[in-house]
Amino acid sequence: MKNIAVIGSGTMGNGIAHVFAQKGYNVSLIDISAPALEKAMATISKNLDRQVSKEVISEADKTNTLNNIKTHTVLADGVKGVDLVVEAATENIDLKLKIFKDLDATCDANTILATNTSSISITKIAAVTNRADKVIGMHFMNPVPVMKLVEVIRGYNTSDAITSQIMDMSKNLGKVPVEVNDYPGFIANRILMPMINEAIYSLYEGVAGVEEIDTVMKLGMAHPMGPLQLADFIGLDVCLSILNVLHDGFGNPKYAPCPLLVNMVEAGHKGVKSGSGFYSWGHGTKDLIVADRFNK
Repeated sequence: MKNIAVIGSGTMGNGIAHVFAQKGYNVSLIDISAPALEKAMATISKNLDRQVSKEVISEADKTNTLNNIKTHTVLADGVKGVDLVVEAATENIDLKLKIFKDLDATCDANTILATNTSSISITKIAAVTNRADKVIGMHFMNPVPVMKLVEVIRGYNTSDAITSQIMDMSKNLGKVPVEVNDYPGFIANRILMPMINEAIYSLYEGVAGVEEIDTVMKLGMAHPMGPLQLADFIGLDVCLSILNVLHDGFGNPKYAPCPLLVNMVEAGHKGVKSGSGFYSWGHGTKDLIVADRFNK
């Protein structure tokens, strides 16, 4: 497989395009918004500059990587002749089902269709196509150029051959693939999101403050960042969406999202992306500053 299409040019999409292009794949980066594609290419270039400054890659490597990416605003143009499509659109089930219906109708019969979903059923997505054996999950971690893990999720009908191909391709990208089965939250978010939710409940119930909760987990459990900081980084709206998938999928009240999380998302406080969550992110420094609402 040499020709790859990536659907969606946001944080995950441009990161996925970056790593494929850096490994010599021909990448079609597809988004309905031309300005979003311009922003994505600028982000990729900036991230490559960071790698050059750290002497991870050369200037020639940067140039080759950028030359390996072509942008498209029309789906049919971008997926023409590709071996693999990786969908990295917004974590919305209706949107993803529409995209996969369109991909199935547009792509060559042998094209593998992968989704970067962090929680939505691969089996459900595959069911809207006529190639369920060729639909699979490739859950990259953020930031994609840095994080080694790829959670490879096989749907109920995903074939052994396709799974093997995606595992091998992930290794070729310099990643560490882990195969998991298709149940709500897979492994990463089935374990991570209840922890984040419990941290939010601890704050909601007044057990401890934002900084105190994160410090306990960083210094006591050797986590690189605390769960509330991580929630801000992921996006509180994304955390809420995943918790709802877990709650709906298992019907277990232990996955019910904390009311504080629900209120914050409804109020537009979504973390880094909105400038405010459990921490304030609009001050232009790397300092961790607890949001005014949560200051004692």
